[in-house]
Amino acid sequence: MSLFGRRRTPMGPAPIEGRDLLLADLDGVVYRGPGAIPGAVAELNRAAERMPLGYITNNASRTDHAVAAHLRDLGLNAQPNEVVTSPQAAVTLLRETIAPGATILVIGGEGLTDELTKAGYIVTRSADDNPAAVLQGFAPEVGWTELAEAAFALAEGPNGEQLPWIATNTDWTIPVARGLAPGNGTLVSAVHTAVARLPVFAGKPETPIFETAFSRFGTRNALMVGDRLDTDMKGARAAGIPSVHVLTGVDRPKQLVAASRDMHPDFIVASLAELHEPYPSTVQLKDGSMQVGTARVGMDGHIVRIDAEGDSQINLLRAGCAAIWNSGLAIYGLKVPEALYADHWR
Repeated sequence: MSLFGRRRTPMGPAPIEGRDLLLADLDGVVYRGPGAIPGAVAELNRAAERMPLGYITNNASRTDHAVAAHLRDLGLNAQPNEVVTSPQAAVTLLRETIAPGATILVIGGEGLTDELTKAGYIVTRSADDNPAAVLQGFAPEVGWTELAEAAFALAEGPNGEQLPWIATNTDWTIPVARGLAPGNGTLVSAVHTAVARLPVFAGKPETPIFETAFSRFGTRNALMVGDRLDTDMKGARAAGIPSVHVLTGVDRPKQLVAASRDMHPDFIVASLAELHEPYPSTVQLKDGSMQVGTARVGMDGHIVRIDAEGDSQINLLRAGCAAIWNSGLAIYGLKVPEALYADHWR
């Protein structure tokens, strides 16, 4: 398939251009396990020279001070007030129904207890202390005993009364150095199975964590960069801001081509360096095919065809996503060439 015969599509502004705030996810974007992803620190420091940078994370196991210290150890100039956590958003939600001074059952780690204490709540680990609500978030030490306490506290009362239940996030998995491990969504699901109801969620993809960030930084003109479709991209769409999907974390090309409309990113990049580079426009041609750079992908009914592999694998992926997403057809009914979703970025 030729690279020639058709001009490349025009280059548009860099994804970061015209933004007043960059919101960066952590796991899979800045680091994987304890170590930084190659190039990420330098590119984020570069971004921070031109605009505020907020670190927005669903991980509820650490305090904002601990997260900032870790980021500084990696080489970022991060301060605690630049870290927006799901426990912070969860406590904001809690204040809407339960006044400070109340006793709250915590399932999770220091990230939750620290925010609750700062907000004036009393922390307990036992359902026998008659808590006013249950706040649940991820911590590596959470096990059956803690989940059982949540179930005991959340059991429906004799008159049908139910305690408020707020969970920090729904992430089914978390990326760690050895691979993917169960996340908070998995732990919440265990309690849900026992009590037959769901909590209110504060973190991505729900909007409270984004509203917390907008309020803190004083702007909604933000760009979200993340590695997960179901949290980062979906959350950005729900919050009404554009998003960048970076191929350094959980969701890979195969997940991108299959993404539902509510999870479509505005930009797809291989690394954070591309935040600062002109981004190729996507053009729909007269025959309905989509072109990015010199890569072209079209549709013959349920068959996805590669008309031109083009100038780069990333542009072929972008064109393939555009063609499939524009078709409105469910991915399970399509015949997709493997070359479209081959993962060249592992």
